[in-house]
Amino acid sequence: MATTRTANAHWEGPLLSGQGTVSLDSSKLGTYDVTWASRSEEPGGRTSPEELIAAAHSTCYSMALSHGLAGAGTPPEKVDTKAEVTFQPGEGITGVHLTVRASVPGISAADFEKAAEAAKAGCPVSKALAGTTITLDAALV
Repeated sequence: MATTRTANAHWEGPLLSGQGTVSLDSSKLGTYDVTWASRSEEPGGRTSPEELIAAAHSTCYSMALSHGLAGAGTPPEKVDTKAEVTFQPGEGITGVHLTVRASVPGISAADFEKAAEAAKAGCPVSKALAGTTITLDAALV
């Protein structure tokens, strides 16, 4: 059964001096400020599309890896994933780097690496970001 999630953006003014908000409507978790400066310079207490993509990718990847490991008979105790989305003004999103550290009893480093790569390829957010380079640093802890 398909699900749909909704967020809304509101923007006022020109790109460089304007400002806006993004609301997470499905979850009702909040409304967050966004500006060009928060996207292209320092966040200054505001978010950016790239930070929201990083949140989605790190979460999706962790879920995909956990599922793959459990399906192989080696469920993880924990999976911690950081996603770093790089934005270059004038070019756009130029890459995503995932760093994952996981505690997985009974798995070899080689099998973990295979599972980590499979999760990178199979995660729905990775698939949605197929037009950009996605790199991975995966290790057991």
